[in-house]
Amino acid sequence: MSTQTSDGMEWTDLDRRAVDTARLLAADAVQKVGNGHPGTAMALAPAAYTLFQKVMRHDPADPEWTGRDRFVLSPGHTSLTLYTQLFLAGYELELDDLKAFRTHGSKTPGHPEYGHTAGVETTTGPLGQGVANAVGMAMAARYERGLFDPDAPEGTSPFDHTVWAIVSDGDLEEGISAEASSLAGHQKLGNLVFVYDDNHISIEGDTATAFSEDVLKRYEAYGWHVQRVEPAADGDVDPHALHAALTVAQAETGRPSIIAMRTIIAWPAPNARNTEAAHGSALGAEEIAATKRILGFDPEKTFEVADEVLAHARRALDRGAEAHAAWNKQLAEWRTAQPERSALFDRIVAGQLPEGWEDALPVFEAGTSVATRAASGKVLQALGGVLPELWGGSADLAGSNNTTIDKTSSFLPAGNPLPEANPYGRTVHFGIREHSMAAEMNGIALHGNTRIYGGTFLVFSDYMRNAVRLSALMQLPVTYVWTHDSIGLGEDGPTHQPVEHLASLRAIPGLNLVRPADANETALAWAEITRRHATDPAPHGLALTRQGVPVYEANADTAKGGYVLRESSTGTPEVILIATGSEVQLAVAAREQLEAEGVGTRVVSMPSVEWFEEQSAEYRESVLPTSVKARVAVEAGIGLTWYRYVGDHGRIVSLEHFGASADAKTLFAEYGFTAENVAASARESLAAVRG
Repeated sequence: MSTQTSDGMEWTDLDRRAVDTARLLAADAVQKVGNGHPGTAMALAPAAYTLFQKVMRHDPADPEWTGRDRFVLSPGHTSLTLYTQLFLAGYELELDDLKAFRTHGSKTPGHPEYGHTAGVETTTGPLGQGVANAVGMAMAARYERGLFDPDAPEGTSPFDHTVWAIVSDGDLEEGISAEASSLAGHQKLGNLVFVYDDNHISIEGDTATAFSEDVLKRYEAYGWHVQRVEPAADGDVDPHALHAALTVAQAETGRPSIIAMRTIIAWPAPNARNTEAAHGSALGAEEIAATKRILGFDPEKTFEVADEVLAHARRALDRGAEAHAAWNKQLAEWRTAQPERSALFDRIVAGQLPEGWEDALPVFEAGTSVATRAASGKVLQALGGVLPELWGGSADLAGSNNTTIDKTSSFLPAGNPLPEANPYGRTVHFGIREHSMAAEMNGIALHGNTRIYGGTFLVFSDYMRNAVRLSALMQLPVTYVWTHDSIGLGEDGPTHQPVEHLASLRAIPGLNLVRPADANETALAWAEITRRHATDPAPHGLALTRQGVPVYEANADTAKGGYVLRESSTGTPEVILIATGSEVQLAVAAREQLEAEGVGTRVVSMPSVEWFEEQSAEYRESVLPTSVKARVAVEAGIGLTWYRYVGDHGRIVSLEHFGASADAKTLFAEYGFTAENVAASARESLAAVRG
C-alpha cells in the first residue's frame, strides 16, 4: 500500500516499516549497551527518514560530495537519529556498528563525531553548537557561490544547496542559538532550514519547568520564515505534512526557515512515551518488547531489519548516484563557461596555494615600533589580494582587532542599506556574538572551500571557549584573532585585561596558540597558519598586542614555534631568557644588562609552545640545551605554561593576579615587567644553579 497526497511524496508500507525499524534499532542499541538516549531517536525517526529519503540531495557513496546538501543534528545526544538513517541509506555503517553503539573504537560513539563516521558533518553534543554550525555552513555556501558562480540565476548554480538541521528545545534554550539565529535572520540565509523537535521534554521533566516562550514568534522577530506541523491523529509525526512544510521552506530563499514539529518522545512505547525517563535511559526489555508488538515486530528479536526494508531504504544510493551524475553534468557545463573560476575551484578543493603567494606578505622594518594587531591587519589585507577564499571579520571590534580585509565589501544580504553590502562580500560583521561567531566559523570550515578568521579581544575568548574546544576536537582550520592580549591594553582595567587566558587556551589539546613578539613574527605566523590550512589542519589563535612593540629582523624559525632571537656572546649561554609577545623586548633589554656584567645570555622567542613541541628533540635541544639550568620565562599572564621549561632552578616573571586601570607603562612597571626585574630574576636563577 502507498499513499501520495498533494505534497507530492509517495509514502509506502515499506517507508512506514523503515521508520519503525529505525525506532526499534535505537531502542535495541541503547538497551544492549545499557545507556544512551532512545526516546528522541524514536520520536524523530519519521522526520529524519523523510529528510534522508525524500528531501535531501546527498550521495551515500560519496559523503564528501561538494554538491551535497548539509545535515546537522544539533541535539547530538540523539545520535541514533542520525546513525540509523546513515545505516538505512547505505553510508558506511552496518548493523554491527549499531550493535557496537557507545563502545570503544566503534563508528557509533555516544555523540556524532566529525571525521570519525562517514556522513557526520559536525561533532555535536554541547547544545546550541550545531545551531551555530548550521548557520556558518549556510554562510559558507553563499560565499562559495560568490567565489565560483556569482552571476547564475537563483537555483541554477551547481553551488546552490540547502543546509538542514534538526534542533531541540535544549538547543533553543542555550544562548548561543539566539546569537546565531539572530545573525541568520539578519543575513537572510534562505538556504537554511531548521526542523524544531518540540517534544516538551527535558531531563528535569516537562519543559514547562524552564521554557515557555513562543519559539516561532521569537524566530519571526529574528526575520525567519516560520511554520508549524501538527501531528497525525495518533500523535506521531505526519510525514506528508512535514514533507509539505519542508518543500515550502526550501522554496523560501529570502529568509531562513524553521518548522516547529510537535513530537512525543519514545513514541509509541506504551509506558515510556512522553516521559523524561525516556530521554536518557534504556527503556527496558519489557517495554521494548511491548513496543515491538505495537509496531508488528517480533518481540523476541533484536536489531531486526527485514531484507525488503533495507533494500527499499538503500535505493537512496541509486537516487544519490543520479543526483550526483546530474550535478557532474551541470558542473561540466559551468567549467566550460567559467574556465578561470574552474581553475580557482580546482586549486581550492585541492588545498593548494597560488604560485608566489608568499611574495605578497609584508616585511616590516627592523628598529621601528608596530602593534602586532596592526601588523596582522596589514598581513590580512595583503593575503586578501592573492587568496580570494580568505574572508572573515570581527565580533563588532574590527577597528580594534584590525580584521577588515576589504572596507568596500561587507558580507551582507541584498537589501541591506549599507553602501558596502554585498551578498558575497569579504568582511563579515558577526555582531557582538562571540560565542556564536566561533561556532559559525566551525561551520564555515566544515562546509569547506573557504578560509575563515574571526576576531575579538583575548579576554572574551572565555565567551567562545566551548566552540574553540570543538574546533580543536574536530581539528578545523579556523583562525582566531585575539587582540589586546595583556595588561598592556591599559586603562580599560581588569575586566578587559587577560591574565589566565594564554595558559588556559594552551590547555586545550589541538589548539595552536601563537603570540608573536613583533610585526615580522606576526607576518611569518600568518604565513605558517596559511600553509597548514590543508596539510595539517588545526585551529590557531593569534594573541596580539594593542600597544606598539619593537620590530626585529624577520626569522623564518618563527614557524618552529621557538628560536634563538639573541645569542650569548660566550657561545654556550650561562642563562636563557624565554619570552613571548610584548615581553620579548624585556628579555632583549635584560640580556644587554647581563652581558654587560659578563653573563652569557641567550634570548629565546617562543611565539607558539605547540609549534615548538612539534619540532625534533634535536632542534628543541639546540634552542633550550638541557645543560643550561639557569632560565627565566617572561610572560604577562599566569606562569602555568612555563614551569616545564624553566626547571627547578629557573624563575618565572608572571602575573598571578588581576590587573588594574592604568596606562600600560605604569602597569608593567608596577607588576615587575621590566628589564631590571628580568635581569634580577636571571641572577637569582644563576645563584640557585651555583648553590
